[in-house]
Amino acid sequence: MQLAALRTSRGETVAAVSAGGGWAVVDGATDISSLVSRVNWRSDADAALASGRRITGADALFANPLPNPAKVICCGLNYADHIAETGREVPEFPTLFAKFADTLTGPDADITVTDSTAVDWEAELAVVIGSPLRHGDRAAAQAAILGYTIANDISMRDWQSRTLQWFQGKAFDATTPVGPVIVTADEFDPADGAEITCHIGDELMQRSDTARLVFDAPALVSYSSGFTALAPGDLVLTGTPGGVGLGRKPRRYLADQEVVITRIAGIGELRNRIVLGDRIITNEERHES
Repeated sequence: MQLAALRTSRGETVAAVSAGGGWAVVDGATDISSLVSRVNWRSDADAALASGRRITGADALFANPLPNPAKVICCGLNYADHIAETGREVPEFPTLFAKFADTLTGPDADITVTDSTAVDWEAELAVVIGSPLRHGDRAAAQAAILGYTIANDISMRDWQSRTLQWFQGKAFDATTPVGPVIVTADEFDPADGAEITCHIGDELMQRSDTARLVFDAPALVSYSSGFTALAPGDLVLTGTPGGVGLGRKPRRYLADQEVVITRIAGIGELRNRIVLGDRIITNEERHES
């Protein structure tokens, strides 16, 4: 089963579900965040599939499926080649940081960044939580996973490197595209090694597969649930493979109007144009001038 938020020609978004025969609209849900907050959301999804009401053509444009997660947990340094290009050791425990919900944006949205000259790409598999979990072991974590989607942790390296904490370079508004669909865990297993790539235009920047994670999806979900309660609709980003701009010699960052294409086989692709705005001048700088 696949889940998505679709933009309609009326400018609305609706939650939709597909089992291979087009998209069926789920009554009363505007996106997958609102859908999976329901206790019986699977029954509602099955009812939508049985209803025969389909949305197609111009009405089937994908939006961010999860605009309102309570928690977005991200793992850094989780592919061996990316760890090597940063000059670090393989960590004993997952290297985690968090994002806000408003960091997320749609699978085809323009990404506008101001006040950064070092905008980088990070193709990632994202895990969607489907049931509450706290202190879950590996088996419980696996059972709590609803499914998987794609993300790109667009990172502002100049901000990230200001301190030892990464947060400020990772939490710019509307800079982390997500989607286009969520594929349920019964149909997609990262351990099978789905290819993950990132292109800038026609240039291949990253290529790996989802079986190469140092800490796999159940391990990350289990570990995270050890210190915070996870709820339906929460997201866990699993980290990026090697090939980011920061690790290149010379370093290579995104330019204005470049298009970032993030793909995971079996899920789909994100396609996001980068728009670099003018640097923001602070009140202090205005005073000084």
